[in-house]
Amino acid sequence: MEKHFKRTLITTALPYANGPVHIGHLAGVYIPADIYARYLRLKGEAVLLIGGSDEHGVPITIQARKEGVSPQAIVDRYHAIIKQSFEDFGISFDIYSRTTSATHRRTASDFFRTLYDKNVFIEKRSEQYYDEEAQQFLADRYISGSCPHCGNERAFGDQCESCGTSLSPTELLNPKSTISGSIPVMRETTHWYLPLDQYDPFLREWILESHKEWKSNVYGQCKSWLDMGLQPRAVSRDLDWGIPVPVDGAAGKVLYVWFDAPIGYISNTIELRPDDWQTWWKDPETRIVHFIGKDNIVFHCIVFPVMLKAEGTYNLPENVPANEFLNLEGNKISTSRNWAVWLHEYLEDMPGKQDVLRYVLTANAPETKDNDFTWKDFQARNNNELVAILGNFVNRALVLTSKYFDGKVPPITELTAYDEQTLVSLAGAKAELERLIDSSHFREAQKEAMNLARIGNKYLADTEPWKHIKTDPRRVSTILNISLRITANLTIAFAPFLPFSMVKLGKMLNLAPQTWQNLGSDLLVPGHQLGEPELLFEKIEDDLIDAQLQRLEEARKANEAAAYRAKPIRETIEYDDFAKLDIRTGIILDCIKVPKADKLLQLRVDDGLEQRTIVSGIAGYYKPEDMIGKQICFIANLAPRKLKGIISEGMILCAEDANGCLSAVSPDKPVHPGSEVK
Repeated sequence: MEKHFKRTLITTALPYANGPVHIGHLAGVYIPADIYARYLRLKGEAVLLIGGSDEHGVPITIQARKEGVSPQAIVDRYHAIIKQSFEDFGISFDIYSRTTSATHRRTASDFFRTLYDKNVFIEKRSEQYYDEEAQQFLADRYISGSCPHCGNERAFGDQCESCGTSLSPTELLNPKSTISGSIPVMRETTHWYLPLDQYDPFLREWILESHKEWKSNVYGQCKSWLDMGLQPRAVSRDLDWGIPVPVDGAAGKVLYVWFDAPIGYISNTIELRPDDWQTWWKDPETRIVHFIGKDNIVFHCIVFPVMLKAEGTYNLPENVPANEFLNLEGNKISTSRNWAVWLHEYLEDMPGKQDVLRYVLTANAPETKDNDFTWKDFQARNNNELVAILGNFVNRALVLTSKYFDGKVPPITELTAYDEQTLVSLAGAKAELERLIDSSHFREAQKEAMNLARIGNKYLADTEPWKHIKTDPRRVSTILNISLRITANLTIAFAPFLPFSMVKLGKMLNLAPQTWQNLGSDLLVPGHQLGEPELLFEKIEDDLIDAQLQRLEEARKANEAAAYRAKPIRETIEYDDFAKLDIRTGIILDCIKVPKADKLLQLRVDDGLEQRTIVSGIAGYYKPEDMIGKQICFIANLAPRKLKGIISEGMILCAEDANGCLSAVSPDKPVHPGSEVK
C-alpha cells in the first residue's frame, strides 16, 4: 500500500566549493529537485528544499595550495558563485547554506559524538604515508608516483588519470609527496571506522525488499555493493582542514568529508527551522527524498542510512532518484580540463535564457543512462520546440484575440466534436503529469506538458480562425476561447519546468498564479482583459552557437597542449652516427592508397635526382589527393624494404602529437627537391 505523508523534505547533493557549477550538476541534481519541489508546492503540500556547499575535504586544500591562499578563502569565493548561479537559474531552495557554518560544525560534531558514545565505531591503528619535511600525514591526492599498470609517472594515490585505474597509495611506484617533493615514510596512525558490514542484514531488508520501486540504476548499484560485501569505512582522517574529531587524543584529525557532508542536510534544516527541525527529520509522517548523481548512490543509500540507523532517532530516505552523468559534445564533463558549460558564463553569453537551458537539460536528462548535451541540439530544441511549438501557439492565441476581440476573452458559442475532443485532451493531462512526476520521470513529464502546446498548435492550424473571422465570427470566438483555455493551463503544466517563462506568460494573460488542482479547468472567464502579447522565446542564431563551439575547441586545444609530455630523450649518440643519415627534401608527384592496408599510402617522390617510391603509414592523417605537390623531408639512404608487395625506398619524417596523430615534416619555405637537411 502506498504511504501518505504530511510533508516532504527534499535534499540535493552538496557541490564541492572548489569551483563553479556546470550544466552536469544542473541536469543531474538541481533541476530535477527543483521541478519536484515546485510541483509539490503547486499542490499545496508542505515541502522544504535543502541545499548547501560542501566545503571540507582534500579538493579544497589542493585548490588552496595551488592558489597560495587559505582553504576558507577558496570556499568563501566559490560558495558565493555557486549560490548565485542556483538563484539565477531559479533553483528554489528554502535554504542554501554551507558546511563551514557554526551550526553545521556543532551538528556534525554532536552526531559523531553520539555514535562514539554508543560504541558504534571501530578504532583501528594502521600505517599511512607521512611527509617528514611537511610534518603531516598525506591524503591520497597528496601522493604521486608511477602507475603500476601503465607506467604513468604522474599517477595519484587514489587514481591514475592516464589509464583510469583506481589505486591505493601503497601501490604507487617511487611515491613522492606533492607537498614537499620528499619521499614519504610509513607511520602509524589511529582512525575510527563505521562498520558497514554489521548493517548488511538491515540494508538488504530495507533496500532490496522494501524499496524495489527505486530507479533501476539505484537499486542495481545498491545490490551490487551489498553482493560484493561491505567493509568498515573510516570516518576520520589526518588533515588540518575540516571539523575536528571531538574525542580526546584526536589532535590533527578531522571528520572524513563523506561523513561530514550528508549531515549538512540536517544542519541546514536546523539553521532554517531551529524550532521544528526535528519534525522534518524524525516525524514518521515526513518523507525524505535525496536528489543526487550516480557517484553519490553508495553514500546516500548505504553509508548515510547506516549512520542514521546507528544514531537511532532519524527517518530513513523514502526515495533516492539518482541520475546518471551528462556528457558534453560526446566527452565526459571535466572541471580540471575546462570541458564544461559553466552556469555563470552561460548567463553572460545568453542573458534571460535560463528556461531554455532548463528545458534542454530536462529534455536530455540522464535519468537511467548517461546522456549527451550538444550545442546544436540546444539550438534545435529552442528553435523547433520552444519557439516553433510553445511560443508560436501562445503568440498566435494572444495576438489573434487582441486583433479580433480587443484583447478580451471571447465566449464559447457552440462546440463541435473536434472542440470537445481537444478539451478532453486538456482535462486528461493532469493525471498523466502527476503519474510521471511522482515517479521521477521528469523528462517524460516535460514532454507531456509540451504535448499540450502541440495540441493547441494543431488545433489552431486545423481550425484556421483567421479564415473565418468575417464569415463566422461566432466560430472564431469559440476557437480562441479554447485556445486561450489551453494557454492558461500551460502556465500550470510548465510552472515546475519553465518558471521564468510561465511568470511572463501569466502577466500576458493577466492571470494570477494558479494551483495544481486548477490544471484542466477553465481559468479565463469571457470578457477577461488580457495583457499585451510578447514573444515568449526567440530564435537562437548560428553565430551564438558557433561562439560556444569555438570556446570548447579552444579548451580542447589547450588540454592537448597541457597534456602532452615529450618522451624521454634517447641515449646520446656521436655526430658521426647522425651524419650517416642522408635526410633530403622531396616533392610528392603522386599518391594513392595501398590496397587492403588501412594505414599505408604509396607516394611517388621527386628527390632531385630521380623519382622514387616511398610507402608511409600516414593514411589515417592525410588524404592521397591532399599530398600531391606537398614538400616533405625523408631519409634517402634507408635500405629498401618491401611493404605489402611494394618496394619502399625511404622514410618520410613525421612529428607525433599527444594523441598519436602524425604530421609530416616540411620545410617552412619552398626549396629545391633533393636539398639536404642538416
